[in-house]
Amino acid sequence: MSAVYPLVVDVNLGFGVALIALKEGKRVARAGWNGKGMWLALQVPDEHSKMRRPYIYMSDAQGLLVPWLASQTDMLAEDWEVVS
Repeated sequence: MSAVYPLVVDVNLGFGVALIALKEGKRVARAGWNGKGMWLALQVPDEHSKMRRPYIYMSDAQGLLVPWLASQTDMLAEDWEVVS
């Protein structure tokens, strides 16, 4: 599976703004990430989902979707971007 490179919509954001964007249904990424085409999104489960609570997932450099947890570096970074 090849990675799709998202278009950058807004740049130089803090994690708090990135989290709000996720809650609004947008995708976000960090400019400082080494892998190209990587982004995060928020999954909100519905009545057919096995998961019961919302969670953040990542599309990695290979385009695979994996669970994601923020590091302290990620939370303190000011290079977050909203991507389409």
